[in-house]
Amino acid sequence: MELNVHQGRNIKKLREMLGIKQETLAYELGEDWNQKKVSLLEQKEYIDLPILEKISAILNIPVEIIKNFDSEQGINNVISNTFNEGAYFGGHASTFNIHPLSKIIEFHAEKMALYERMLEEKELMIKRLEALLNK
Repeated sequence: MELNVHQGRNIKKLREMLGIKQETLAYELGEDWNQKKVSLLEQKEYIDLPILEKISAILNIPVEIIKNFDSEQGINNVISNTFNEGAYFGGHASTFNIHPLSKIIEFHAEKMALYERMLEEKELMIKRLEALLNK
């Protein structure tokens, strides 16, 4: 099966899932970056490995996911991995027994850790700016 991978769109999807704005990603990437440059990057089908590695570290997501994630294949995997052993669809009185809750909790814990890191960075930036203003 041929993969339909677009690394820029993968970055955009993952960034949006984590609730990170392009401006924030640009700030984390460094002073050579801005919102427009991130927007252009997200339009590229393939992205240089050093940039992918930097973004994966910022988003706390393995590089392989950005490089190889095929959204169509991903949907098929979610469906096939959701309906397994203890999970079933329908049955007696149409009982639904699907438990993706642990994955949702895990995802939100990672998202909160990133959010807390961003708040810490913001506090440090405010302190630096205050120090500069006081000079």
